[in-house]
Amino acid sequence: MGAAWAEPIRIATYNTELSRRAPGLLIRDLRDGKDPQVAAVLSVIAHVAPDVIVLQGIDYDYGGVAADELRTALSAAGHQMAHVFTRPPNAGLRTGLDHTGNGYTDNAGDAQGYGRFTGEGGMVVLSRYPITSFVDFTEFLWADLPDADLPTHPDGTPFPSAEVQAIQRLSSLSHWDLSIDTPDGPLHLLTYHATPPVFDGPEDRNGRRNKDELLFWTRYLNGDLPFVPPTGRYVLAGDANLDPDHGDGQSHAMAATLTGGLFTDPAQTGADGATYTADWREIGVGLMRVDYVLPAPDLRVTDGGVFRPADPEWADTIARASRHNLVWVDVEMPR
Repeated sequence: MGAAWAEPIRIATYNTELSRRAPGLLIRDLRDGKDPQVAAVLSVIAHVAPDVIVLQGIDYDYGGVAADELRTALSAAGHQMAHVFTRPPNAGLRTGLDHTGNGYTDNAGDAQGYGRFTGEGGMVVLSRYPITSFVDFTEFLWADLPDADLPTHPDGTPFPSAEVQAIQRLSSLSHWDLSIDTPDGPLHLLTYHATPPVFDGPEDRNGRRNKDELLFWTRYLNGDLPFVPPTGRYVLAGDANLDPDHGDGQSHAMAATLTGGLFTDPAQTGADGATYTADWREIGVGLMRVDYVLPAPDLRVTDGGVFRPADPEWADTIARASRHNLVWVDVEMPR
């Protein structure tokens, strides 16, 4: 007799690019209901109707107001998600040190993660099911990652300095492991948003960090870190800012992750049959696959996609919402 499988759960990730230029502006735009970008993002999410979704590009505030306003606005758009999770990211968290090696200590790059203000472009998880526990790896030091690929000056000394590397966190935003209490048992949502592997110098600081932010999950699942990993029933969902075949990042790391056996790669596509998830042609970068929902091998993938439908009526909404497309997958868990 074959294995019994639970009802499908739809998991999604979406870089909304809703981050604003100053604290509080996103809360304003979520509340007044007049912002066309907000309306477009809500329309996309409501149409796909995920059970669990990770949203990037949501400015963090210490009261969690933006996250709650987003959930309320999504409910008004026709899709209710009872549970919300957010935590402070590293973005904009100043240290008083020069993180970029340019001689300044007060620029947006001179923080644990790039940010013009603390909490810029954070993450939010919305779920139809209770979020019962979490592990927040946001304070984990880059130097503590086994085989950390830390940048150096040409003479081999730490870049930008040993002082910075001693306190530099790995996450440019956040790394989380959330336990979701689904009707068929717990499901671990592993999520993060990596730094772009560009905007640096020959030391390749951002490229190395981007790669190590991804490899954190391999180290975690293999038990190489001082944390207890999930033994199964997990999904990695987030913005890796790394294409397995193209771009200036260390693509080999993503290619190895997709084929290394810890994840199933559904290779989701839009209606056009293409796997890209971000359209950066306007800045000369092109079409890239950088957003992923990757289930564990013990989950069965029944459907998935990149929300880029053939219906031309959606074209304006998608373009107005974000340069990224929402990526989703339907999975069944073994009973």
